[in-house]
Amino acid sequence: MFTGIIQDIGKVESAVKRGGNLVLSIHSDKLSPELQVGSSVAINGACQTVTEVHKNSFVVESISETLEKTNLGDLKTGSKVNLELPLTPQSLLDGHLVQGHVDCIGKISKITPLSGSTVFAIEYPVEFEKYLIIKGSVAVDGISLTVTNTASGTFEIAIIPHTLKNTILADKKVGDVVNLEFDMMARYIEKQISSGKKELTIDFLKEHGFW
Repeated sequence: MFTGIIQDIGKVESAVKRGGNLVLSIHSDKLSPELQVGSSVAINGACQTVTEVHKNSFVVESISETLEKTNLGDLKTGSKVNLELPLTPQSLLDGHLVQGHVDCIGKISKITPLSGSTVFAIEYPVEFEKYLIIKGSVAVDGISLTVTNTASGTFEIAIIPHTLKNTILADKKVGDVVNLEFDMMARYIEKQISSGKKELTIDFLKEHGFW
């Protein structure tokens, strides 16, 4: 489980195909010392298992299913990535609960610089629009962000300068793809409604770890 608060920008040292998988070696002076073999780490919002740890880098192996559903397959030597370590019991929940299970990829359709923020418009498969509401949460390349506007198959997010500086969003351009994970609370609400249970109760929240 993650929070969507990016802790470091890593750099791909190598990206090597191994059968249908992709072995990624990622440089991170900040996070590598905190990892060990078997640790989880979110790379652009996709939860991956560490297979090797070195002094300033670590290695993960992305399977074919991950490569099909995320933008990890587009990574190459020199690519920058958003990195986050898992949530701990002592961590502050500064973003929102993010599983690291990417739902789909989206495409940046417009970038609009404004005074004090930059607005990104992102196109995504319309089947997921039921999980988005204005002021709701969405993880974009692992970053916990607030939806500022929605339309059919498109939503907007406003990025403050701090987020732009400390994530890979600063390098994004129109046409780039991003990993999207929608708020899992929206999924639980959908399940409640589809099962005929119209109320989201405290017991239900406790059962699923939200209370």
